[in-house]
Amino acid sequence: MTEYGRGPGSEPWHPEDPLFGDGGWGGQQAHAGQQSPYGGQPQHYPEQPQQPYQGDWGDGGQAAFGQGQQQYPPYEQPYGQQPQYADQTQPQYGQQPQDQYGHQPQHQYGDQTQQHYAGHTPQPYDNNGWAAGAQTYAPYPDPTDPYGQQQAGYGGEQPDFYNTPDAYPPPEPPSRRAPEPEPRVDWDPGPDQGEHAFFAAGGDDRDDVDDTDEDGGRGGRGERRGHGGKDKKKRNGCACLVVVLVFGGGIGGVGYFGYQFYQNRFGVAPDFAGNGSGATVTVEIPDGAGGYDIGRRLKELGVVKSVDAFVAAQQQNPEGKKIQAGAYLLKKEMSAASAVQMMLDPKSQNNVMVTPGQRNIRIYKAIDEKLGLSSGATRKVAEKEYKSLGLPRWANSNSQIKDPLEGFLYPGTYPAAKGMKPESVLKSMVGRATTAYGRYDLAAKAKSFDLKNPLELITVASLVQAEGKTDDDFRKMAEVVYNRLKPDNTETNRKLQFDSTFNYLKNESNIHISESEINTNKDPYNTYTNVGLPPGPIGNPGEDALKATMNPTSDGWIYFVATDGKSLTEFARTLAEFNQLKEKFNANSGN
Repeated sequence: MTEYGRGPGSEPWHPEDPLFGDGGWGGQQAHAGQQSPYGGQPQHYPEQPQQPYQGDWGDGGQAAFGQGQQQYPPYEQPYGQQPQYADQTQPQYGQQPQDQYGHQPQHQYGDQTQQHYAGHTPQPYDNNGWAAGAQTYAPYPDPTDPYGQQQAGYGGEQPDFYNTPDAYPPPEPPSRRAPEPEPRVDWDPGPDQGEHAFFAAGGDDRDDVDDTDEDGGRGGRGERRGHGGKDKKKRNGCACLVVVLVFGGGIGGVGYFGYQFYQNRFGVAPDFAGNGSGATVTVEIPDGAGGYDIGRRLKELGVVKSVDAFVAAQQQNPEGKKIQAGAYLLKKEMSAASAVQMMLDPKSQNNVMVTPGQRNIRIYKAIDEKLGLSSGATRKVAEKEYKSLGLPRWANSNSQIKDPLEGFLYPGTYPAAKGMKPESVLKSMVGRATTAYGRYDLAAKAKSFDLKNPLELITVASLVQAEGKTDDDFRKMAEVVYNRLKPDNTETNRKLQFDSTFNYLKNESNIHISESEINTNKDPYNTYTNVGLPPGPIGNPGEDALKATMNPTSDGWIYFVATDGKSLTEFARTLAEFNQLKEKFNANSGN
């Protein structure tokens, strides 16, 4: 195929062709009154020999210049037999001299409006017809030439884009096109243009194969690719196994936790059956333990099978909330309901209970009985080991104190089963008292009531606890103590005159004490013969008495009498009122 020739080949193409993609000429015939696609100028191409025209213009016509349209017969004759216009002799196209580049008469483009043919002179024409003389004609366009109005013929002023080393090859028919060569790459992208790092094995194995195999060329890569295919199969199998394990483990975990959730929420808690296996065990329940805490302790010792079973049984029992801290003698492998019922039975309770106002002498005796010790064993331990039991620093600030632990065995329930040592029981009681007293600033409170130290405040609380009967009595009783300790007290001259202090001295609880007996006893704990407070507490006050001691009334109370001899305490501000209350007491007691 020649450059821009009109041979049998396909149309030429070049990316920089100004008419690339132009659909101006599609082989249609020209219509009447319509100009051809490329301006109606004939084109001549160098190096293209003239061939007889084989095309078929159909039955279209060319408009005559100035006089309508003139029909022409189909072009069946060669170019050399073109029809003549207006008796004008016109040389045939075949008579035009042909030569190589630059020797053929060139058509003028651009500003020229008239085309001149070889061997002819231009003839003027008017608007209505041919003028006299030599006639000229306007050139008719070649409908087969899509490049009729280019600025210059190729081979002239414009560069030849198909005759340079960097030129693009002309397009070829589909039947002649060869497949594009496969691009070479320096890496094996895999079937999907790249493998994920999860499925890729270590790159060190591939380093042993030379990428530039001189003999095999891409054959070496084919061997590596074949070997890599086996590795990929192995890696894919491992990846599938990992995925199966992950999903299987996830499903199993969800199922397990779902079953546990169902069992915890809706399932029946596991439980033993019966009243136990016969083996006994002592269970210590700390102070403040709730149902779940007790259940965990029982499960650890093998008493119940599950915590939930015990909690459910405790809630179902109407008396279940009455289970307190302490030691319980239970059996192993009991049903939860049997364990709750046994803990409520006093016979199974290996506890020592300290009540508010209780004296140490009675507490020591109860510990001996629970631990199976001889009488007085616990009291001897208290007198000998009191410094190692955890007393506060301000305790025992008076050398005349009879019992250093008095007032420091805090009310509550404590485990005391056989095999336990008395010092361990005493230490738990002292520890609880130290914790309870530590919640308050006892030193500041003592100073506000003109007391010397916190020990004196605890002593006042023990008096309030011993003489008062109700919470309302506690606050009035605390005011009586403070009013009698005042230096300006002329009613009792700073003497407390409490029967409870004398009874503590005697280890008695007698309300009928003769005046001669009281007035002749000079013991420091006898407040009838001594001014001020006793050396130390006379019992173990509870929390209510302690709070009342720190918050007394201010009504002027200085006297009180238990008029019924039991639980009714009445108060007075003057000696006359006191005498009236005393007569009332004598009447009630039969004196």
